[in-house]
Amino acid sequence: MKKTILRVALVSVAALSVGSPALAEHSWGTYHWSKGTNQLGVTVGDNVDSRWDQYLVVALGVDASGNPFEGAKPSWNDSSVIASPLVAGATDPKRCKAAAGKIEVCNARYGRTGWLGVAGISISGGHIVSGYTKVNDTYFDTAKYNTPGWRRLVMCQEIGHDYGLGHTDETFANTNHGTCMDYTDDPDGTIKNQLSNEYQNAHDFVQLETIYGHSHQATTNFGERKLGAAPAAAEAALEGGNSPADWGRAVAYDGKGRPHIFEKNEGGRKIITHVFWTLEHKGGGSQDH
Repeated sequence: MKKTILRVALVSVAALSVGSPALAEHSWGTYHWSKGTNQLGVTVGDNVDSRWDQYLVVALGVDASGNPFEGAKPSWNDSSVIASPLVAGATDPKRCKAAAGKIEVCNARYGRTGWLGVAGISISGGHIVSGYTKVNDTYFDTAKYNTPGWRRLVMCQEIGHDYGLGHTDETFANTNHGTCMDYTDDPDGTIKNQLSNEYQNAHDFVQLETIYGHSHQATTNFGERKLGAAPAAAEAALEGGNSPADWGRAVAYDGKGRPHIFEKNEGGRKIITHVFWTLEHKGGGSQDH
């Protein structure tokens, strides 16, 4: 059951604020899943440990038993077009390999790669067919990033990318937009006495409705819910790697001038990777020194 009262409040706010420059269109290119006529029911695989469980549940809005998480804050399942169950993970967290029709979410010590989080999607036939999110404990185990604010922001944002959302803004030091889809150096807003960027906001849900407010003729079952056209037989599961050498060519840069979106073609599909660098990372290489 959706958090109906919360959603009504969010949509009401959206109706008043969509015209604001801070709420500009923020889809991730044209990337989206094919959902048929139903809500998008792509499953999310839980490959995270106990340090991350609460942040995954809060971001998604449903627990591993399939029960809605009735928290006071918004979650991706509050969207009228998203109905993603949280299921047991099906991958080694170090590899975070996602099969067709699934988003796998993983945490591990991926090393001094320079990034806090990575989201990857596989595109086939014009639609997303698999996705993954990785959060890097090499940095989240340090005092600077081992905070609820940073963990909520990165988990929420990377899963948002897997649904096809981009950023509302890519400058880290400016005023928070009040959404996890905004880059920031102050996730919970306490440093600069501003809005929190730990959670979704009303415009994120408006954007999802824009992205998924149409149906597709062909549908197939990935698990229990219809998601759209089946991937090509030649398509392999998505496994993203940990460095620019694995991700292909840089196609976009963040507010610090660092490449943060990468593309490559593999086996007849396109692999898109979004990278959330640490604040300190200088860019231009795979290692953070």
